[in-house]
Amino acid sequence: MDRLYIVLPAYNEEENIRSVIADWYPVAEMAGPDSRLVIVDDGSRDATYTIMQEEARRRPQFIALTKPNSGHGPTVLYAYRYALREGADYVFQTDSDGQTLPSEFAPFWEKRRSYAMIIGNRTQRQDGPARVFVTRTLRLVIRLCFGVSLPDANTPFRLMEAGSLEENLRYIPDDFFLSNVVLAVIYARRKLPVLYLPITFRPRQGGVNSINLRRIVGIGARALRDFRAINRALDRDLGDA
Repeated sequence: MDRLYIVLPAYNEEENIRSVIADWYPVAEMAGPDSRLVIVDDGSRDATYTIMQEEARRRPQFIALTKPNSGHGPTVLYAYRYALREGADYVFQTDSDGQTLPSEFAPFWEKRRSYAMIIGNRTQRQDGPARVFVTRTLRLVIRLCFGVSLPDANTPFRLMEAGSLEENLRYIPDDFFLSNVVLAVIYARRKLPVLYLPITFRPRQGGVNSINLRRIVGIGARALRDFRAINRALDRDLGDA
């Protein structure tokens, strides 16, 4: 039976974390007794990790981890590497703000053996025009930097086959903030089989988003430098292929 690791980063999510665990834990159970729900607390300053520990005591397939604060992208990379070390066959990533629906996971799982990665395409977005603008801008930047067109590169709803994930993580620095974006780009540049499926994307279900538009612009400026380095590495590898 395939081992699924569902991984979520969490930062100051005390208002959401209990309901998010309750929502996603049955998906891990459905996938089998060796599958796990893993939430990585990114150095929260509230009760997020305390709540996670409470939930882990009564949910044997839930793993609560914590680490010093480093941001969303590095925390996602930390979670991916943890899942791979633990022997996951498939890794699914989403976020801990309640914006995604576990009820939309089943089609991803059913198609897992046909694709290296399956990504949610946020066709039904309810998270505001500013976020939609950022996604559209990012789509343009990706096209200009990498020469590929992606429907929704940054969606926090993605299922990845472990072997291909491990192979492609080597291109990404541990402190990279837009890790999911560049991971989708790498799969596209290397022409790996990727499927986009439509998903719903709700408003944040509680708490305050720690990433505002100003921070997004700053992260984007730093990421451009890394985009160029990653693109050069891909060009070298693809040229040797």
